[in-house]
Amino acid sequence: MEATEAGATARPSVVCSGLDIVYTVFGAKQKGTGTGGELPFVERLLTKRNPVSSVRKVHAVKDVSFVVDHGEAVGIIGRNGSGKSTLLRAIAGLMPPTNGRVWASGRPSLLGVNAVLLTGLTGAKNVMIGGLALGLTPRQVRERYDDIVDFSGIGDFVNLPMSAYSSGMGARLRFAISTAAAPDILMIDEALATGDAEFQARSRDRIAEIRRDASTVFLVSHSNAAIRESCDRVLWMEQGRLVMDGPTDEVVRAYEQSHRKAPA
Repeated sequence: MEATEAGATARPSVVCSGLDIVYTVFGAKQKGTGTGGELPFVERLLTKRNPVSSVRKVHAVKDVSFVVDHGEAVGIIGRNGSGKSTLLRAIAGLMPPTNGRVWASGRPSLLGVNAVLLTGLTGAKNVMIGGLALGLTPRQVRERYDDIVDFSGIGDFVNLPMSAYSSGMGARLRFAISTAAAPDILMIDEALATGDAEFQARSRDRIAEIRRDASTVFLVSHSNAAIRESCDRVLWMEQGRLVMDGPTDEVVRAYEQSHRKAPA
């Protein structure tokens, strides 16, 4: 294991070993039948029509192995359907491995609070709910409330139900809440594509703060510019496989050349 600054030994934060994830999709479109071959899942159960052909297995992650140390910011790139988000969900403990193992030294947080926020409640109430879910005390949430709302930039909308928010407003509030307490392992899926340039810059600054607290950050993004600015290492996923793992510039350059993209 390599030594870090001042001779300190690197400490693993996340270890994936031979990770395979296979999940089942119900109601998959039948080949060669067009839209007429699609039946609502409940109707198929009741009529027992085509019970097998409309069920599909998806091998989303295939034999992926890597080690990430404390304090690293790791970008995950790849085309849609390459397994990026599934990999994050597995690290977060939200999707069990079919084969292989995932080990995390701390509590992973996939944007921290998405699962507990309630769109029927106001943003203000969700700030409290999300803060408590992160392990903060009610007093700590109240102390950080103004900073959370200011960071999100939603203003007076905080007093309206989240169901009234645009998708961007909701994403900004989720990001602000989830980073109010630095988690051991923070995983961000496309959040930095939300908002204007100013919010994106503040988000990158917040990620840098989290890294200074020796936490680990994973960032999934289609923006190579965001990956370059926020990460020092990149995992490139392609059709469920990890095809390259290395320094950000090296991996992103190879990815762009492979897909004949202009630099982001």
